[in-house]
Amino acid sequence: MAKATRLTTQDASFYFLDGGTAPMHMGSVAVLEVPSDGVDFEAVLRLVEARLHLVPRYRQKVREVAFGLARPVWVDDQDFDITYHVRRSALPSPGSDDQLHDLVARLLSRPLDTTRPLWELYVVEGLARNRCAVFVKSHSALVDGEKALDIGQVLLDDAATPDATSVDLWMPESAPSEPALVAGALAQLVSQPREGLQTLRMTLGDMSSVVDETVGALGKLAELARTAAQPAPSSPLNAPISRNRRFVTATTDLERYRKIRARFGCSINDVVLTVVAGALRNWLLSRGEPVSESTTLRALAPMSICEAHPGTNGVSVVEVGGGDGRPHGRTSSFLVDLPVGESNPVMRLSHVAHATEAFGRQSRQVTARTMIRLSGFAPASLHARGARAASSLSHRMFNVMVTNAPGPQIPLYLAGMRMVEMYPVSPLLENQGLSIALTSYDGNVYYGLNADRDAMADVDVVAASLHESLEELLDASG
Repeated sequence: MAKATRLTTQDASFYFLDGGTAPMHMGSVAVLEVPSDGVDFEAVLRLVEARLHLVPRYRQKVREVAFGLARPVWVDDQDFDITYHVRRSALPSPGSDDQLHDLVARLLSRPLDTTRPLWELYVVEGLARNRCAVFVKSHSALVDGEKALDIGQVLLDDAATPDATSVDLWMPESAPSEPALVAGALAQLVSQPREGLQTLRMTLGDMSSVVDETVGALGKLAELARTAAQPAPSSPLNAPISRNRRFVTATTDLERYRKIRARFGCSINDVVLTVVAGALRNWLLSRGEPVSESTTLRALAPMSICEAHPGTNGVSVVEVGGGDGRPHGRTSSFLVDLPVGESNPVMRLSHVAHATEAFGRQSRQVTARTMIRLSGFAPASLHARGARAASSLSHRMFNVMVTNAPGPQIPLYLAGMRMVEMYPVSPLLENQGLSIALTSYDGNVYYGLNADRDAMADVDVVAASLHESLEELLDASG
């Protein structure tokens, strides 16, 4: 890797956002079964250290250029300390799921140390029912879901015995001197004055004028034009946010989504969006918000991922919006108006399916097996691409982001411990009080809801309503 790789325009914008109220932290919460002899923290530490060479950016830190003359650069951390990044924590035993969620929310609220590589991993012990959790928190500048992947992607194995890993004899490369960085920045200012002006604006906090390179990653912008012609409806979901977070989860049975899909001939993603619509409807009603038949909330679905039909050997076919159908290709996005005013769940599903139909016709299809083989099971990496696509749109264009990543339907293991639950965590964007991320794994669909602490004090109502909405739709399909 080069001694000093300059951050992309978007990575730099994410980095400078860290001083505001919408830092681009993302990650995952894996809940694991603890073996009879307890959690072996040292084994987790060794596993992470042994596989860091697969994600080399996790040993690099951001170095800014004097006077903001150019975008910052990635340089090797000469004093890299694995024990700083991999940390041991514990809940008062027996720790409840709510206590785990509160801990994750507090950790999400804390800024990352910008003098070190921008990630942290917590092994949380003391969880009830003989479980522990591993929470990975990475900065979106660090993970793009394509070239720079999330560390969770390389820690999971499909067997209790971890795969053998070659010894990594890593030696940090020397960083360029300050005069060399300034000289390179001045040369870039002369050859690319417009880019230099953008960098200066980012440094001064004027993010609105920065040209976001993920506009290209959105792909078929014409598909967005019709919906985006009008601003998103007014909603309590859109409010000024703080740095403080709430985190809640919901677990649902994947087979229920399949039954609904089979009954109505739609996609799994249609069912997911309909379930979310029903949950948001219940939440609005619980708040006493005015809800009429025509009330809608606009969702941005940065990845169009849905299960279409069973394939060979029990492998499901998954539709993935994107240029060449590869998960590491361009991320497709679409805006869909969720019919939260519709009281009939079947009609809600019909509206959602109609809204996504045109987009689905233009999407390529790959199998879930192919997607997982190409990308590994790393919801954070896949959701990172969704967050990048979302960040290129004005917050006035949508009310809530809903990202969906498929996972394998077989057990996975981390340092010999079986993973029994996996909740993705996607970041909040400016004036976005709620972000919903979900992933399927080993027969279930796991929702992670990241919310602003003040704007969404009742986010647990949304989580509970996901179950109610799914049951309502299942009953209607009977």
